[in-house]
Amino acid sequence: MSHLYEELDRRDTAIGELVLRRRRVPGLAGDEPVYEIKRDDELLMSSLVNDSELALAQRAIPHVGDGIFDVLVGGLGLGYTAWAALGFERVRSVRVVELLPEVIEWHREGLVPLGAELARDPRCRFLQGDFFVFVTDPSLRDLLHPPGGYGAILLDIDHAPDAVLRDEHNSWYAPASLARTAELLQPGGVLAVWSCGGPQEGFQQALEEVFPDVILEDVTIYNPLADSEQTDTIYLAKRNGSIPIPTRAAGSRSEGESSQKGRPRR
Repeated sequence: MSHLYEELDRRDTAIGELVLRRRRVPGLAGDEPVYEIKRDDELLMSSLVNDSELALAQRAIPHVGDGIFDVLVGGLGLGYTAWAALGFERVRSVRVVELLPEVIEWHREGLVPLGAELARDPRCRFLQGDFFVFVTDPSLRDLLHPPGGYGAILLDIDHAPDAVLRDEHNSWYAPASLARTAELLQPGGVLAVWSCGGPQEGFQQALEEVFPDVILEDVTIYNPLADSEQTDTIYLAKRNGSIPIPTRAAGSRSEGESSQKGRPRR
């Protein structure tokens, strides 16, 4: 099979060397080009396999309580989660927090398929920064977050709770940080977290210490590049009223949890 590709950009970033490329894959994508983001030698995401990014918004937003609301997205990627969220009539605005300014540039310059559409949508706003700081730093509450809270917070940054892209992310998956994040949700709001592969009991237990309602949904996708199916997990946690005080120390992780880098995302 002939794989013809063009490198659109290559940058040294906070998480390693990032490459944006466009490929044509005869027999798989027809005449449509395939856009891919690689970190060093690792394929992070592909426009050919975007079901999980879409499902993150499509599975979470219907669970949000009544009314019009704002959405916070952690991780811009190729823009599919933000785009899917904007497709719901009840969504007033979407804020996307992205660590890498290079990825935001790709969207604003129209180098990725949804970039120009998202950049010109008045309901969509890109914010450059660390999502995990953004949702846990009390000094940012009044400055950057809507007074009534978010209807949904959608996170798709790490491969999984035990396979993070940066060690600094580890502490967010513990109850103390989850509780601070939950405080940014309006009553009836939903936190949704995407994870590669099957469910992890430790993270589910951490969510259940903070949220009264936690459900896990499988998303089975076919990856034509690997000619195989993969089942990922979306954690959905709903806020109802007050947030309980976590029983574990801040920054602690469940027994047996560890940071395992290098798990293939797609």
